[in-house]
Amino acid sequence: MSEATCDFGMIGLAVMGENLALNVESRGYTVAVYNRTQSVMEEFVAGRAAGKKFVGCPTIEDFVKALKRPRKLMMLVKAGPAVDAIIKQLQPLLEPGDIIIDGGNTYYHDTERRTKEVEEMGLLFCGCGVSGGEEGALKGPSLMPGGSIGSWEPLKPIFQSIAAKVGPNNDIPCCEWVGPRGAGHYVKMVHNGIEYGDMQLICEAYLLLKQAAGLSNDEMYDVFDKWNDSELQSYLIEISRDIFSVKDPEGSGYIVDKVLDVAGAKGTGKWMSQLALDLGVPSTLVTTAVFARGISALKEQRVRASKILTGPDMSKATQLVGGKEEFIEAVRQALYASKICSYAQGFVQLQAAAKEHQWDLNYGNCALLWRGGCIIRAQFLDIIKEAFEKSPNLENLLFADYFRDAVVKAQAGWRKVICVATELGLPVPAFSAALSYYDSYRMETLPANLLQSQRDYFGAHTYQRTDKEGTFHTEWLDLRRQPKA
Repeated sequence: MSEATCDFGMIGLAVMGENLALNVESRGYTVAVYNRTQSVMEEFVAGRAAGKKFVGCPTIEDFVKALKRPRKLMMLVKAGPAVDAIIKQLQPLLEPGDIIIDGGNTYYHDTERRTKEVEEMGLLFCGCGVSGGEEGALKGPSLMPGGSIGSWEPLKPIFQSIAAKVGPNNDIPCCEWVGPRGAGHYVKMVHNGIEYGDMQLICEAYLLLKQAAGLSNDEMYDVFDKWNDSELQSYLIEISRDIFSVKDPEGSGYIVDKVLDVAGAKGTGKWMSQLALDLGVPSTLVTTAVFARGISALKEQRVRASKILTGPDMSKATQLVGGKEEFIEAVRQALYASKICSYAQGFVQLQAAAKEHQWDLNYGNCALLWRGGCIIRAQFLDIIKEAFEKSPNLENLLFADYFRDAVVKAQAGWRKVICVATELGLPVPAFSAALSYYDSYRMETLPANLLQSQRDYFGAHTYQRTDKEGTFHTEWLDLRRQPKA
């Protein structure tokens, strides 16, 4: 095996690693590949990589020797201890200026720690969020790199060449430097959290169209196809449309109707929700979406409950829905307004995290990174980018003219849909959470004055007043009206 002939290295040849390596090679680069199980590497080199510019490396030492300096090597392995173990293996083999890239679904705090540790070794570290699944990895993902700032210039030509492209001329890469240390993986986590919210909102729209409006799968296909030509255009609307058209090749009916209603999760939505609580920001959509997946997992209990617990009479659906076309439009409005609130919450959390960790994030660029290649790619991300370009310190997307006007326009339909769902006993937790967030955010006065009074009563937590400056405590028990004996 020739030494130092490769421009890029890939450690880990599961589906994502294979596809990303093939993507890099297709852009004119020679790629070294290594896998802990040597047979996996050999099978790849003899199969999908045959005849292409790949160098298969049986050992980690051979892998490092095959890379040109500064070495650029990417790990796509299971997040956690495996990443630390590989870094430990690489340390004695690398030289100053070499770049270790973690492209896994890594918890941002680990990337914060690893960036510091790797820099102390005299090396550079890049924690890069990768979104788009198998197809995105092969044809053009969304890439969210962060870490050692010195890693960006050597990586930029490769990363921007393999990333998804958007824009009028399809020449704007969905890849830009995000920020220091764990910023890239944090932005990827927020992407995934918004994805959780988007998916739950779409599922609630589906439930309403199916159970309340009585739409068939063929009719659902037509509705989603129409929505995909509107401001709701997105990858998730597109694939939902497609799902409604797929019939069971082994029997009658549609596949979607035979899929067990138990949703899985890998944990990134939970991370975002937990971190929102730590930061004190109301990311209610992702939290609601996580809980919705949790209750879906209680399938056996739900089956038992369905036979014991009663609810409204669904025969009233026709009366409550009214005109079918008008109701479909109301559901569309509810979906769009709720989606806006979900993205607004995601960017508020990014702003809070940036302040907490001293990351100088460009929020318009974050929206651009999600414009193509990733799961939440959607038409209105361009408008988010424009909003932040116009007002870099925009507190909340709801303050931007476009989104404010869109939500106001959708309000009547949004409220009608939630009322109909409530009267029919159809759960729409994400639609409801989004509307509650909107209503809470627009209220000048909330009932938290009573809550803070309660806290002061039982715990002397003090309070501030609306009519004077300072911090106050009241002896509520002494001053209260005496209850009747």
